[in-house]
Amino acid sequence: MNIDTNSIWQPPAQEPDVSEGREGRTPADLNRWRELTHSTRELAQRSGLSKAEVARRAGMPDGTFSQWYSGKYVGRLDRTNLTMAQWLESAASAATIERAIPAGPGFVMTKTAAEIFAALELAQIAPDMVIITQAAGMGKSHACKQYAATRPHAFRVTMRPQTKTCFAMLVELGRALSVMENNPAKLDSAIGARLQRNGRQTLLIVDEAQNLEDRAIDQLRYFLDEYGCGIALTGNTSIYGRFKDRSSGPDYTQIKRRFGKRLYKMQPYPEDIAMIIDAWCIQDTDQRTLLTGIGRKPGHLGQIDKTLRIAHLLAAGEQADLALKHIQAAYQNRQWEE
Repeated sequence: MNIDTNSIWQPPAQEPDVSEGREGRTPADLNRWRELTHSTRELAQRSGLSKAEVARRAGMPDGTFSQWYSGKYVGRLDRTNLTMAQWLESAASAATIERAIPAGPGFVMTKTAAEIFAALELAQIAPDMVIITQAAGMGKSHACKQYAATRPHAFRVTMRPQTKTCFAMLVELGRALSVMENNPAKLDSAIGARLQRNGRQTLLIVDEAQNLEDRAIDQLRYFLDEYGCGIALTGNTSIYGRFKDRSSGPDYTQIKRRFGKRLYKMQPYPEDIAMIIDAWCIQDTDQRTLLTGIGRKPGHLGQIDKTLRIAHLLAAGEQADLALKHIQAAYQNRQWEE
């Protein structure tokens, strides 16, 4: 919803009365109020903020802020002035940091990401059940997010320890799929109907699937069998090892035989690292060599992104261009190396 900041942020119609000389309401407080209301109005108009949002961010009740800004506040002006001054200072500091840290290149279709897309397409079109396992920082979640955002009828939901049981997982799926069903006994059917509504080309991407119990995974297998919904389980090595190394357990055989593809990768391709460095527009040979080494260590591509964000912040603090020393300091400050 667009806010017409010019209409809602008119200059105050009156000024606080400080004629009685009460504590906290001196001429100096009035001058400070004039400065602060002007700064508040400029920032709010520039940022497209409503008065309610400014009050919320400043940690001030709506009514108090409204009276303070309009010049009608009858309490201690010095204290409300201080609250607004602290918020304005904090906002200015945050803006400085945001300008110093680049947004980053966004999603990059690396070779590994292309393999993930291929596995997800198989699961969606066949339909089938796939497992995608990668080391942390290789872009698995980013690729899954990008796929779900750019493919019709593809849904992504992230599991956590609190959603490990079958019912807790169904509640999370229902929330992600906007399924409203108050009867717990009918929740799985309601979710199945929602998935089936799109025909046989629906995909459910379940990220961090290592958090799920076997019964919960078997419920996902039921969605594939009964409703023709493709299922992609993504997570760390434990989800892969659970079905690779075990030969018994609840519903083990039924689940294992449903997997049509297993994508398992613990190291990024060299060209993946190069593509991420290219996306950050790093041309210096020494910088590229250091970043390539970082990309081969735990955290991989994610390490490159985080290190470069901090390095850019360090360079901005010196009002200098990004240099090798900034990348070295950023990586050491993240305590991955002594």
